[in-house]
Amino acid sequence: MLKIGDKKLINAWSFYDWANSVYSLVISTAIFPLYFGAITKDQKATFLGTEWEHLTSLYSYALSFSFLVVAFISPILSAIADYTGNKKKFMQFFCYMGAVSVMCLYFFEGIETLWVGIVFSVLASIGFWGSLVFYNAYLPEVAHPDQQDAVSARGFIYGYAGSVILLIINLVMVMKPEMFGIDSGMASRISFVMVGLWWMGFAQVTFRRLPNNVFHKKPEKDYIWKGFRELQIVGKEIKGYPTLKKFLISFFLLSVGVQTIILMAAIFGSDELGIDSTNLIITILLVQIVAIIGAAVFSKISKKLGNIKALKITIIAWMAVCFLAFLLDKGQENVAYYFYGLGGMLGLVQGAIQSLTRSTYSKLLPETEDHATYFSFYDVTEKIAIVSGTLVYGLLYAITDSMQWSVLSMGVFFLASFIIISSMKKTKYVQ
Repeated sequence: MLKIGDKKLINAWSFYDWANSVYSLVISTAIFPLYFGAITKDQKATFLGTEWEHLTSLYSYALSFSFLVVAFISPILSAIADYTGNKKKFMQFFCYMGAVSVMCLYFFEGIETLWVGIVFSVLASIGFWGSLVFYNAYLPEVAHPDQQDAVSARGFIYGYAGSVILLIINLVMVMKPEMFGIDSGMASRISFVMVGLWWMGFAQVTFRRLPNNVFHKKPEKDYIWKGFRELQIVGKEIKGYPTLKKFLISFFLLSVGVQTIILMAAIFGSDELGIDSTNLIITILLVQIVAIIGAAVFSKISKKLGNIKALKITIIAWMAVCFLAFLLDKGQENVAYYFYGLGGMLGLVQGAIQSLTRSTYSKLLPETEDHATYFSFYDVTEKIAIVSGTLVYGLLYAITDSMQWSVLSMGVFFLASFIIISSMKKTKYVQ
């Protein structure tokens, strides 16, 4: 078994980002939303006995439901995984469920198979986010605290690079389907299968190296109830660590902004600014490429200035993104170029803030064997933030009939996060 800090172990762990990030880019952000919109445009359908006039809303609600499911089950399963020492098996289960569900989207051919698109979107989302709970929990078991900023960044760098490669291949298929003797709809459906195979296939690199049952636990038969007890213990322990608790509050507030902007950026660009799909895809690719640089640069900044100062810099940049997006208007000349610039700025801090929050949380953990349970609290915080952020964004849009105010409101959450993180006390590993 490879020891903590071993380069082979670190690379294997980081490679899961390469495997799974194609889901977040191709399925969550780029091709599937466009495909879903094209299939359901001006259509009505009945789902679960209810007639839906706005099928995009149904898709949004379905994803919110998947986040709530993960938020509910991940602490329970993580506690059981910690008690039994089976993090790897849980991670594999969610990985395979997500990858197979993505491939099943191939059978979403039209409005008559809408249920396929909705059901397997939910299962794929649960698989993706569920596997990340256990993946993130491995960070303190593969890298020493002084390595964790760089290792966390490496994971995101691998993820951005891998997802861009597959997205470009998929875009060529979708935009030039005649080269492959198919239509654009079939090209999109084949892309979904490719994402599932990529995710499941490259994950084997990680699964081959990751250890299982690091602490050699021998669970008793009533491990489910013992798992619940483990969850209660960790919940009480978090209350006893004020710096960790304060960080989770700050993380919740910044996640409201980060995750909502990531999810709504394409819709903001198309509906509010009138950016066409080609320019949107160019911006998405730009964000991913610049995010590679951002994750690497801020890993070095955190090493020089400390995690807290590095995070404060990224939060200020996110506030600037919100304010500049508020100033944009579809009537402006060359608004697409301004949107490119905003995308580049967002990319620079997107990878940075996601990488830094993961490694900072890992460094703040006490000496423990319950890494999955602790990281489930991190994951639940993020999921509740997603649901809260999209709710606030949607309500403000409904009230003001403008997404610009919705985007500006995200800046308030970043400001609150900045204030809280500024009051955090420094620790041995988090300066």
